[in-house]
Amino acid sequence: MLPQEFLSSISLRYPCRTTQLQLLSALIGSDSFPSPQAFIIHGLESTGKTAVTHALLEESGHNFTWISCNECITPRQLTERIAATITTELAPEETNFPRCETVNALTVYLQQLLGDDGKKHFLVLDRIDQQRDAPPTLMASLRRMGEMIPKLTVIFIVSVPHPRLLHSVELPHVHFPPYTKEESIEILSLNPLPIDRIRNSDRDEESDDESEDEDDAEETAKLELAIWKKFCATVWDSLGKGAARSLTQFRDAVEKNWAPFVEPIAKGDYGLKQFSSLLVLNKDMFRRENTIIDTVIPASTTERPFTVKSHDLPHYSKYLVCAAYLASYNQSRHDALVFAKGREGKKKRRGGRAGGRVGKKRKIARRLLGPTGFPIERLLAIFYSIVPHDIPPAVDILSQIATLTSMRILIKASALDPLDGSAKWKVNVAWEYARGIARSIKFDIEDYLIE
Repeated sequence: MLPQEFLSSISLRYPCRTTQLQLLSALIGSDSFPSPQAFIIHGLESTGKTAVTHALLEESGHNFTWISCNECITPRQLTERIAATITTELAPEETNFPRCETVNALTVYLQQLLGDDGKKHFLVLDRIDQQRDAPPTLMASLRRMGEMIPKLTVIFIVSVPHPRLLHSVELPHVHFPPYTKEESIEILSLNPLPIDRIRNSDRDEESDDESEDEDDAEETAKLELAIWKKFCATVWDSLGKGAARSLTQFRDAVEKNWAPFVEPIAKGDYGLKQFSSLLVLNKDMFRRENTIIDTVIPASTTERPFTVKSHDLPHYSKYLVCAAYLASYNQSRHDALVFAKGREGKKKRRGGRAGGRVGKKRKIARRLLGPTGFPIERLLAIFYSIVPHDIPPAVDILSQIATLTSMRILIKASALDPLDGSAKWKVNVAWEYARGIARSIKFDIEDYLIE
């Protein structure tokens, strides 16, 4: 293994990876001990595979060549890049790079270039599984290079390896598991964000233990670190556990919401020991999805109260939606009373029945019972009744009905052919949506509903 002081310095920069550092140190070793012909480093994204391996190779002092395979498209481009990179590192005076179009040509060239000088050389193929247009035999061919060149060790770094790749007993494997909650908080606590305090000369000075904490710098730093750890734990439990699966995404979510969370402390409204009060004050922060999703829309528009979204429909399509909602939630026997023109004085009597008779009080509102089916002729009759003016001949109402059907605003209520006259339809929108559509065209849909 490499000297312990090297491993300690790397472990301070990349914590929670002690086991992986020891395994890699044993595989890399020194020049006096042989290394395996090839080995695989695998794990999910943002688990420290690339950073830890690169730092360990630099500290070891060995010659190594780092290739980002996701930047290569064809195998020929990969082999030529490997040959050009190794030539530049070992022979800087060389200007004519060889044409290594295949892995066999690359192997012959590296045998001549590396020779047998007793020094190890590590070829690191980072993200080899993300290379485009890679044949299935590429990794197997590159692995055989270690057998042909004694001092060459090929290191494969993969994120999502092939299932059979990990069942190979001849190649060592080093697994980088995802960071746990405790490990993620420990890593983020190495560089916590500060609380940018806002100075206000008109604000009264605090007079409790919080004022003493502000005077004592060391105690204040401890309290700020405690708030940072508690905040990281809260973000992990509420947002990061389901949405931020990697350490990078978790760190972005924490850094994005830290300043709004501690703004009351920065203004002086809350103290450093009032984390529970801050959590209650910012409880909506851990419920909205825009706290972890990046957007180009300004915050003033994304933080508005929740409103029902509606489609930007044509003018007469909005009347069709209102007519479909009335046809689904009004009984057909009330159409003559509600929609017949020339009888405005008998339009709707909320809670009553047709003919002026007072019926029994309905226990459940009709809007809560779900929509009922209606034929297309009834929809058109209600539509022509509620439109306040004559419809131009150029307007194709049937095409607009077909468009609403494709948008799933109108759906079939029967299994018959849609072209059949007896086929029934029903509306597929809620009351809030229909009311929003009606208000956009200044149509009082409430006056036409019979409860």
